[in-house]
Amino acid sequence: KSLFMVQRKKIHIGEIICQKLKTEGRTKKWLAEQVHCNQSNFCKLLQKPTMDTGLLMLISFVLQENFFSHLSNYCNDNHQVKNNIGK
Repeated sequence: KSLFMVQRKKIHIGEIICQKLKTEGRTKKWLAEQVHCNQSNFCKLLQKPTMDTGLLMLISFVLQENFFSHLSNYCNDNHQVKNNIGK
């Protein structure tokens, strides 16, 4: 089986950021202003499952959360799944 066939979950970094905003009682507009992005374009970026690492780093600083750790955990989880195929 290929790795894509055995993955159980997918990661959507935009949704994770939106969840953090909700938890903190902040808006997408507020975050867009903090990272100096056009609000309309920023909202479109948050609808995507991936984003530019420079922007993700800036968002991590502003929201004081390491969003890269979510990506790292996802990679590690799927690496374990891949290693367990056929065992």
